[in-house]
Amino acid sequence: MQYSTHYRLPADMATAVYDVALSEGIDPGLAFRLVKVESGFNPRAVSHVGAIGLTQVLPSTARLYEPGLTTQQLYDRDTNLRIGFRYLRDLLDRYPANMSLALLAYNRGPAKVEQLLGAGRNPANGYEAEVMKGFRHH
Repeated sequence: MQYSTHYRLPADMATAVYDVALSEGIDPGLAFRLVKVESGFNPRAVSHVGAIGLTQVLPSTARLYEPGLTTQQLYDRDTNLRIGFRYLRDLLDRYPANMSLALLAYNRGPAKVEQLLGAGRNPANGYEAEVMKGFRHH
């Protein structure tokens, strides 16, 4: 698999990212870039704000998708990928003509992006450019 080689990943990790991305309607190329930027493919990653796992999902966001989910379950590779990519799919649907806004909403939260847009300010912070670097839509 080209992604396994390109990102120097074990085949099982590359296959999981690829398969879950497809099942959630996410372009695999975008999915790999997102996981690389979010966690460097570290399923144990935790951010300074408490985002967890490969896709760096906040437990509060994850529970919008799976209400009974425990924080510990977010460390599970497939669970984290499924919820993170489902959240991204929802944001891509929310901003259908603007992948950059969807990515910014993933990073900053949709409420913050809407607040900045409503105030006539640009919500860009470099995150979307980092995720998009090297991404080619298939």
